[in-house]
Amino acid sequence: MITKIGQKFTDLFTRFMPSSFVFALLLTLITAIIAFVWTGSSPLKIIASWYDGFFDLLTFGMQITLIIITGFSIALSPVISRYIDTVAKKISNPKHVYVFVVFIGAVLSLVSFGWIVITAVLARELALRVKGVNYPFLIACVYFSGGSWVCGLSSSIPLLLNTEANFLIEREILSTTIPTAQTLTSPLNLAMLFVFLIIVPLIAFIIVPKGTKVKELKDLLSENPSEEDKSIAEEAESFKLPFKTLSDALNNSSLLQFAVALLGVVYIAYYFYTNSFDLNFNIMIFIFIIIGLLLHKTPMQFSIAMKRSSSNISGILFQYPFYAGIMGIMLYTGLGDQIADLMSSVATKDSYPFFAYVTGGFMNFAIPSAGGEFAVVGPSIIEAVKSIAQGLSPEQMTQMVSRASLSIAYGESTSNLLQPFYLLLVFPVMGKGIKIQARDVMGYLVIPFIFLFVIQSLLVIYMPI
Repeated sequence: MITKIGQKFTDLFTRFMPSSFVFALLLTLITAIIAFVWTGSSPLKIIASWYDGFFDLLTFGMQITLIIITGFSIALSPVISRYIDTVAKKISNPKHVYVFVVFIGAVLSLVSFGWIVITAVLARELALRVKGVNYPFLIACVYFSGGSWVCGLSSSIPLLLNTEANFLIEREILSTTIPTAQTLTSPLNLAMLFVFLIIVPLIAFIIVPKGTKVKELKDLLSENPSEEDKSIAEEAESFKLPFKTLSDALNNSSLLQFAVALLGVVYIAYYFYTNSFDLNFNIMIFIFIIIGLLLHKTPMQFSIAMKRSSSNISGILFQYPFYAGIMGIMLYTGLGDQIADLMSSVATKDSYPFFAYVTGGFMNFAIPSAGGEFAVVGPSIIEAVKSIAQGLSPEQMTQMVSRASLSIAYGESTSNLLQPFYLLLVFPVMGKGIKIQARDVMGYLVIPFIFLFVIQSLLVIYMPI
C-alpha cells in the first residue's frame, strides 16, 4: 500500500512539478507578493531587497561548487574505483543498494553535509554495476540520506550557539553561549541520530517502488561516445608529444604534485591540532583537494579529473543567486520577522517546540540555508521561549532555548525533502550524461517526509533535552 501511495506522489510530481529553476522563479514571485500584502512594503522596496540579497550566497555557492567537483574528482581516482568495485561484488540486490546507500550517506553526512557528494558518487557507480536499480529512486535515497547532517559536526545552528560573541549575544538575546553538550550530544539529538541511522534506511526499504518500469542508469545514459570512455590515465597520455619535452615531464611529474600535496598534509595536521575537530567548508574543500592530488598522482591527471567533475555544475552557478534573492526579500522587507513573530505568538510551554519545528520547515522554502534562516527566525523564537520560561531557573530556560533551536534545525532540514534546492548538490554527479529533472525524483520523497515529520514532531515535544 505504501509503495502504491508513493507511486501516486511520483506521478503527481512528474505531471505538475517544474524544473528546479522554474520552482525558484515561482517562489520569487510568490514571496514578493506575500511581502507586498503582509508587510506593506512598496514594490520598489521589494525589488531592491531582492537585488540586495541576490549576491549574498556567492561565497556559499562557490563553496558548494568546490565541494562537489573536488569530492567527485576523488571518486574518479583508481583507488576509489577499485573500492567501489569491491563493494558492488558484495551487493547484488537493488534493495540492498538502496539501504546501503542511505545508511552510508547518513554516516558521511554526519561529518559534513557536503559529503553527500561522496554518497552520490558511490550510488552512481553501484547503479552501473548492479542490475535492476531504479535510478531516480536511488537519487531520492541519496538526497534522503543527507538529512543526518543536522545532527552532526556541521550542524550550523548548534555550532553558532556555541560561538563566542555570536549575533544573539551581541544583540543581548542570549547572555552566554550554549555548549554543544546541550545540543549535539543531548538525548534529543542522539535520538534523532538513531532515527537517521536506523529508521531512515528502514523507511527506504519499505518504500522501494514495485513494478517492472525500472529506469536503470545504463538505459538513461546517452549512447554518444565521449572522451570519458577513456580512463584518466589514457587521456593524460594522449596529451604527450611524440618526443621528450620538459613541459611533458612537468605535466606528468608525480614528484612535483607530491611535494605540493605534502605541504597540504602538514597544514591539515596543524589545523586539527590547533582547532580540534572543527570542520567548515573551507577546510573540507582543502582536504578534498589534497586527497585528490595524492590519488591522481600527476598534475595532468588531476586536471583531467577536475575538468570531468566540473562539467555539470551549471545549475548551482546560476540558480543560487535566485534563492539568495528570495532570502533577501525575507530579510530586508521584514517578512521573515513577521512570520516568526506570528508563529511564536501562538506558542505555549508545551507546544513551542512544535511551532519552532514548523517555523523552521516553512521558512526553509524561502531561505534554504540553516544559518541564514536562523538569523531571521531565531531571535523571535528565542524571545518567545524566554517569555514562556519566565520564573524558571536559568538552566531550565537554556534547555528550552536549546530545544527550540534544535527544533528549528530539524524542521529546516526535513522540509528539504519537499523542495529541490539541495538536489543541486546531487544532480551534478548523479545527473551526469542523462536527462533527469527534480520532478523525476521529488515524488519519492513525500512518504519519507511524512514519516520524518511525525517522528520528529513527537521527539521535539517529548524527548528529554
